[in-house]
Amino acid sequence: MKKIEAIIQTSRLNPVKDALQEVGVDGMTVSEVRGHGRQKGHTEVYRGNEYTVDLLPKIKVEIILPDARVELAVQAIVKAAKTGKIGDGKVFVYPVEEAIRIRNDERGDMAL
Repeated sequence: MKKIEAIIQTSRLNPVKDALQEVGVDGMTVSEVRGHGRQKGHTEVYRGNEYTVDLLPKIKVEIILPDARVELAVQAIVKAAKTGKIGDGKVFVYPVEEAIRIRNDERGDMAL
């Protein structure tokens, strides 16, 4: 099993959700997060004062999948989240040792 963690632009959440549903991904966890990558934020002017916005709002999508389905899901995320501009985000893939469904104690891929 693997955990896919994608940090994407807030405006790309619905296209990413739709793309994942099309490839058969049923469950996911979505969180609102803040951060920055290489762009290090930007400056804005508000009521005549300039200030730096260095932690930009992003969305974190987390999914746990069997190994065989990971690459298809990653491709769907990248295709749906990509705008071609700085700040599109990142996708990380981590190994998952165990998954346990609390309701009935199913384990491994069956728990997903």
